[in-house]
Amino acid sequence: MFHYPKTRQDDTIDTYFSVDVADPYRWLEDDLSEETAAWVDAQNEVTFGYLRTIPSRDAIRARLEMANNYVKESAPFTRGEFTYFYRNDGLQDQAVVFRTQGSAEDATVFLDPNTWSEEGTTSLDQLRFSGDDKKIAYSTSEGGSDWRTIYVMDATSGELLTDKIENVKFSGIEWRGSEGFYYSTYDKPEGSELSARTEHHKLYFHTLGTAQSDDELVFGGEGDPKYRYVGGYTTEDDRFLVISGANATSGNMLYVKDLQDTPSVLVCLTDDDSADSDVIEHHNGSLLIYTNLKAPMGRVVKVAASSPQQSNWQDLIAETNDELSIETGAGYLFVSYLVDVQTQVKQYQLDGTFVRDIALPGVGSASGFSGREKDKTLYYTFTNYTTASDTYRFDPKTGEAGLYRRSACVIDSTQLESKQVFYTSKDGTKVPMTICYRKGITLDGSHPTILYGYGGFNISLEPAFNPNVASWIEMGGIYAVANLRGGGEYGKAWHDAGTQQQKQNVFDDFIAAAEYLIAENYTSSQKLAIRGGSNGGLLVGACMTQRPELFRVALPAVGVLDMLRYHTFTSGEGWAYDFGTSAQSEAMFNYLLGYSPVHNVKAGVSYPSTLVTTADHDDRVVPAHSYKFIAELQAKHSGENPVMIRIDVNAGHGAGMPTHKVMDLTADVYAFCFDQMGVMPR
Repeated sequence: MFHYPKTRQDDTIDTYFSVDVADPYRWLEDDLSEETAAWVDAQNEVTFGYLRTIPSRDAIRARLEMANNYVKESAPFTRGEFTYFYRNDGLQDQAVVFRTQGSAEDATVFLDPNTWSEEGTTSLDQLRFSGDDKKIAYSTSEGGSDWRTIYVMDATSGELLTDKIENVKFSGIEWRGSEGFYYSTYDKPEGSELSARTEHHKLYFHTLGTAQSDDELVFGGEGDPKYRYVGGYTTEDDRFLVISGANATSGNMLYVKDLQDTPSVLVCLTDDDSADSDVIEHHNGSLLIYTNLKAPMGRVVKVAASSPQQSNWQDLIAETNDELSIETGAGYLFVSYLVDVQTQVKQYQLDGTFVRDIALPGVGSASGFSGREKDKTLYYTFTNYTTASDTYRFDPKTGEAGLYRRSACVIDSTQLESKQVFYTSKDGTKVPMTICYRKGITLDGSHPTILYGYGGFNISLEPAFNPNVASWIEMGGIYAVANLRGGGEYGKAWHDAGTQQQKQNVFDDFIAAAEYLIAENYTSSQKLAIRGGSNGGLLVGACMTQRPELFRVALPAVGVLDMLRYHTFTSGEGWAYDFGTSAQSEAMFNYLLGYSPVHNVKAGVSYPSTLVTTADHDDRVVPAHSYKFIAELQAKHSGENPVMIRIDVNAGHGAGMPTHKVMDLTADVYAFCFDQMGVMPR
């Protein structure tokens, strides 16, 4: 038995539609309090005290270090006189920006985020060049926070300029020519910047050489509609400013302004925010637009820039039976289709004329094909669960492609195998899942298995190689990824089937995946772990409270776990399209209460061995979700399975986490799994 810290309970009660709901751990939401900090330290002391006793932990950490210790390099891109690329020599905490005027071997360091903080916890977010390629604006994140700082430097000399934009959040950096750039942010919230609500997003323009206080408010001021998320960017020719406004993570309003007009008038293109729409490019007086309006799988339309309203849109590339996404480069459109979670790419001219199908190296995921109109060569990467990402050079004129850089990964992919299956969920829906394992294994139900899922926000889990996952397989494990409803694998309808009062479909899909793995003798309940992060953390929390006997280990990471209050923190209310809120209606409140992990931990139930993971600087899904959930588990759980929380310090939701912290976290998760399953890794 483990001796967990005593977590104080108070008498906080909220009333929803005449229903009283106790919230005894409300005090843990105060991330500025000394009591919360002391509780975090006490929990970590118990958790790390146990993790240090696991015999295989150090060997697993060493195995992960070996698997990650190879050069990783991005596709190159040319700006001005230089060619740039990102490179990590192997175990560097952050990738370094290099540049060269010759070969990659002659490249020199241009920007090294590893020098920005002692522990490598300050990361590079975005890097954007001005229209003349002479200036660079880049943003940084400290400790994984979503709040960013933008710096400007001279691209030739590397000298930092005086421009500095602070407290920027959920923003692009989009240049207008070379005079300045657009960015988006919120007014700084009162209280904790890591947990206080942010609601009214605003678009600004910064003119180089001026103070941030003088920046022009472009959208979001008096007389403008108010949105939770606002973005602004120009077409490549700098002719049009495009503004997107949204109050949720799905659906947006679209506006354009002709920057050559004096005065410029902002024109609304869309009638409502029921669909996702974005301007792709301006070409010969027409705007090219991606939209899923009346096309759940997506389509490309064109419209005269002089009368761009939605009623005038005409199909350029019509909807098909597969989910569509699009890139532009070298004066072409590159349309990627997701066909049963595998990529197919087609090339079109800007007038919609079909050019060719692009032959890919195999079955998996391809990404890239983007660039400026003047680029003569484009690049793309190809990967799947057993093939490390290789980079290919592509000639858009001839369609010829060739290997540009082979991955230097040390893992022998020929010993790994992946198999896609389709299983049946509770309501009869067929759901795809990919299962990865070492070649030649015997299906006897004995294999330690991690089942991973997400199932939300229109996000597709496409095949991609990860040396940490490959290490789990090499150590004797099976790794399975279920493509649940709520994701984007089969378009908007697939997404909507896992939202609001259909959210249970997502949990049913995941539970059915677990049952399939057991029925087909890949594993057993005593050797099965479930893992997911963010919305996937909610997935794990809901499934382990609904079917605790089905899983041996539960690994909810940075999860949305208090479904009655998630919308009261940071930008959480923007997730209402997927979740609904407890204030929305009595029916929605009751539905959320029915599965909210924090509210569905029951006394006397034996739950799976649980390692909750979160971070103290997570201002996307605040760590209070995880704090309250583990407090409930430790108070009510029956049995000897450990229920613990691992809280990273000076880390956030995951983006920009330094390599050493990623390996530390992964080693602890794997060690926890093997130990609780009673298995020694190979």
